[in-house]
Amino acid sequence: MLMVIPLSLLGVAGCAQVNALKSQVNGNSTTTSVTMAPPETRPTLSFTAIVHELQLGHYSEGEQDLRQYLAQHPGDHPAQAMLRQLTVDPKQTLGSRSRAYVVQAGDSYSTLAARYLGDPGAFLILARYNGSTNPSMLRTGETVHLPLSSSRPGNVTGPVASAGDTLPSSGDSAPVAELPTAKAQRLQRESLSLLDQGQNDQALARLGEALSIEPKLKPVGPQAAALREQLLASYHERAIVLYRDQQLDQAIALWDRILAINPNYEPAVIYRARALELKHRLKQI
Repeated sequence: MLMVIPLSLLGVAGCAQVNALKSQVNGNSTTTSVTMAPPETRPTLSFTAIVHELQLGHYSEGEQDLRQYLAQHPGDHPAQAMLRQLTVDPKQTLGSRSRAYVVQAGDSYSTLAARYLGDPGAFLILARYNGSTNPSMLRTGETVHLPLSSSRPGNVTGPVASAGDTLPSSGDSAPVAELPTAKAQRLQRESLSLLDQGQNDQALARLGEALSIEPKLKPVGPQAAALREQLLASYHERAIVLYRDQQLDQAIALWDRILAINPNYEPAVIYRARALELKHRLKQI
């Protein structure tokens, strides 16, 4: 048996649906609205983490992270310099004239930048100069192009360089002779570059070279200061072993080296005095 629904009821229902639609359009709907979450922002990375990101070829993400980092640290010159390397025209900055170079064992864009541009931190612009999308990948036997310009660190990565700056041409790709202090400073920069690449032992060795040339060389930033303390601690540990084996002259020489770098390094002061006293006693036997 069919039920007959009065047209009046259908009319009421239809009006109710129309009113409901009107209410939604006018923003008067009683249904719960969904609040859209704000887009997530990338966390601010440390400068070391950003350099590692760029070494792996993540240029777009690295640029975004650098700009975010600089928004919080606007006076950070190394970060400014790294952003400049990422955004300038490499050919215009380094010069279009270049020579081919066959990569040798142990070479990296950092070591090549140190040797031919005077700054291991210029690895990024040298990698871009060669069209590299991953500066960490440089294989022995591969051919790269080195600019026929003698660069100084300030021209490539210094705070005053601009996109239009060109490097002074020397007409020769051979490294320029360095004064001892300049060489020590370069070696210290190389040690920090190695540290950023996770090569801690090589970084300590490179810093040791720098300080053997210039013991009073000032650390460039907290990372360099921390690496220096680690180096002094390693010297002291080696000296202790020599002292216990009664190899006193070698132990004293190491403590002398420590004190030439940091005259207030108390463990070296104490143990050096003990070694001298023991050496004197042994001579009396």
